Amino acid sequence: MEAKGHVFKYGDNVDTDVIIPARYLNSFDGKELATHAMVDIDPTFAKKVQKGDLIVAGKNFGCGSSREHAPLCLKEAGVSCVIAETFARIFYRNSINIGLPIIESAEASKGIDAGDEVEIDFDKGLIKNLTKNEEYKGQPFPEFMQKLIAAGGLVNYINENKK
Repeated sequence: MEAKGHVFKYGDNVDTDVIIPARYLNSFDGKELATHAMVDIDPTFAKKVQKGDLIVAGKNFGCGSSREHAPLCLKEAGVSCVIAETFARIFYRNSINIGLPIIESAEASKGIDAGDEVEIDFDKGLIKNLTKNEEYKGQPFPEFMQKLIAAGGLVNYINENKK
């Protein structure tokens, strides 16, 4: 499993209220939510993000409330992966549950800049910065998590594997 795209870069403590502000939570439609992704921190994000692009951030990405809408709106906006130094625990779990790949890597968080082109090999946990010709190590996904993400999330995985 791989991802490749250009980077949107943010700092520490990007909370779920910034990822998808509460004023837009009157919809459960992922495509509608995606039109408001990151609006309070980057008003042009939803218009600029392309399918496959990545978000790179600092510490504690996804802190705040436990809404599943946050990783969902990023995935629906086209984000192929979020790389951060650390993630809030509930955001990490919600991301896996809805099939949004995320990787923790302090080295990548510090070394990658906005606009860089990055490629990720999830099986190896290898993050390649194609712009700077650098490589960073992240944690490879365990096989079960890869299956969840490949299925598009936990619910899809369960539905596909009913016996």
